[in-house]
Amino acid sequence: MGWHGRVAHLHLGPRAFLPMQAMAAISLVAGYGIEGDRYAVGSGFYSNKPEEGRQVTFFEEETLEALWRDHGVELSPADHRRNITTRGVPLNHLVGRRFRIGSVVVEATRLSVPCRHIEKITGKEIFNLILNRSGLNARILVGGIVRTGDPVVSL
Repeated sequence: MGWHGRVAHLHLGPRAFLPMQAMAAISLVAGYGIEGDRYAVGSGFYSNKPEEGRQVTFFEEETLEALWRDHGVELSPADHRRNITTRGVPLNHLVGRRFRIGSVVVEATRLSVPCRHIEKITGKEIFNLILNRSGLNARILVGGIVRTGDPVVSL
């Protein structure tokens, strides 16, 4: 596909509504989720709607830059509430594809859709601004440790 990406930031959310925690590394478990994350332990905002394809979530760092540049909205990598923030990865084009993050292999299942919940948590009116750039959901096919700076490559 002609792109070379990397992991820019990693975050876990231990429970719904709690702030996301920045991590240097996270452990992805195949068919399960991320160790210690709210959805793996069933305490996420949408845990009552289980979905195999939401074991790990991604967001583009470039979207954070565009929000600031185009709308004057500052959003940190923790604010978007996705697990892995990427740089140089065309997330919207990966649905149905497999890709590797370090030694981990995932399959993108669908684009993430924003919800009004993020506006409540951040106190910022961003729902409409991220409608088509709200990230990517994926299931974990091959587990392992993902670290900040790891390469992200298409398979």
